[in-house]
Amino acid sequence: MTSAEPAVRCGAAVRTHSAIRGRAARLASALSALGIGHGDRYAIVMRNSIEFLEASLAGSGIGAIPVPVNSHWTGDDLAHLLTDSGSKLVIVDSDLVSVVEAVLPPGMTVVEVGGSTGGKYPDFESLIATSEPIGAQVLDPPLGVIYTSGTTGKPKGILRQPMTTGQAGQVAAVMMTMLAANPSMSTLIPAPLYHTAPNAHAVFAIALGMNLEIMPRFDPEEFLRLVQDQKIQHTQMVPTMFVRLLKLPADIRGKYDISSLASVVHAAAPCPVTVKREMIDWFGPIISEFYGGSETGGAVICNSEQWLEHPGTVGHPIADTVVKILDPVSLQELPTGESGDIYIKPFSSWPEFTYIGNDAKRREMEHDGLITVGDIGYIDDDGYLFLNDRRNDLINSGGVNIYPAEIEGCLVGHESIADAAVFGIPDEEFGEAIAAHIELSPGASLSVEDVKDFVRAHLAGYKVPKVIVFEDKLPREDTGKLFKRKLKEPYWNEQLSSR
Repeated sequence: MTSAEPAVRCGAAVRTHSAIRGRAARLASALSALGIGHGDRYAIVMRNSIEFLEASLAGSGIGAIPVPVNSHWTGDDLAHLLTDSGSKLVIVDSDLVSVVEAVLPPGMTVVEVGGSTGGKYPDFESLIATSEPIGAQVLDPPLGVIYTSGTTGKPKGILRQPMTTGQAGQVAAVMMTMLAANPSMSTLIPAPLYHTAPNAHAVFAIALGMNLEIMPRFDPEEFLRLVQDQKIQHTQMVPTMFVRLLKLPADIRGKYDISSLASVVHAAAPCPVTVKREMIDWFGPIISEFYGGSETGGAVICNSEQWLEHPGTVGHPIADTVVKILDPVSLQELPTGESGDIYIKPFSSWPEFTYIGNDAKRREMEHDGLITVGDIGYIDDDGYLFLNDRRNDLINSGGVNIYPAEIEGCLVGHESIADAAVFGIPDEEFGEAIAAHIELSPGASLSVEDVKDFVRAHLAGYKVPKVIVFEDKLPREDTGKLFKRKLKEPYWNEQLSSR
């Protein structure tokens, strides 16, 4: 970026921070004229773009609440979100209008991005061009709504409470620690802005005056090119991006100078130990990690040195965060080294939240001021947290608990396996058996027995999958989370239909 003023770049588009704020202020005025006011929600169904940022920022000027929507969602998932969120208006990319129209709730206003003027719906650019900037800014705008990914059930809308100015400053300081960044860095977002972490990353980058590069979509070689050409110093990634980078041929990996990178932070999904070790070997000890949930914010962090001393950890508590491991039945705290449900008390300035239309679920996940997001793990003698798996993904086969993440980590360590999903399926003898759906690397070939022999050579025999299915492509979120629900349901539905 050549501008002396901090700017945002996405593909060929470049816009300064002041231009983005000015356009967001005009859009806020336009949204107000369309009937959106304080406390109202509006959905954003867009792919990564500078306009996505402007649409998100516009709400703060009028106290309205943006609701970012996974741009891949269609049908029932999209209909659920638009209805459940109570959004009065939706801002949508022109090529996604027909998808939204198919499930559009009655009375919802549509604003089209990238369409032609004089079209069926108000045009994003025309609204900005013909509106004056909003006047006095709302001093206490509610925070946005983020929906969970819905990988294990229906997506839940998380609504956070407003923050005071002092509280916002404290959260910003913790966020910068969590992101392992400082305002002088140029930063890159390779993940979709409709997810919690990249969305917060973008907002804080604008607030702190950082030069920001947004990838329209992640491509491993394009990532390396951008780091080299734009002298990127900081980025936030997910483990599947690491895997795709490591699968690049050696000549491609060695083609780019990535020495400008000073900090790489990852989160959102467990990272296999072998993958992270290879990334540290390649990028250097600049890789840090944080763990938490959309509900709790970042709870624990660790840098490369700490991880190398405690391989597999996701970190130790950040600020005054409290992390405890509780027995899932008695809810009593478990001793060091014993696995149980992870409960978190977020750092003190983190805003309170509720689930839209489901306050009972919010109360259900809390115990004595601590919140669980459904993960299982343990804490070692040095206070470092380790993840086992999701509670909903745990396999119980013949009374033995089996963690799919361990088997998935083993499988992706095979040079011919690009991705793997492991889950429990009905079994008449053991209650549940292990199934593995596998995506092979381009041009690779493996047999079912090859896979079983590989797992058997690295893990205990009872962890070898009984059923192995090869897939062209696994259903994975851009954040790296697997949509196991889509893979599991046919097995369990078949069992129900046979009763």
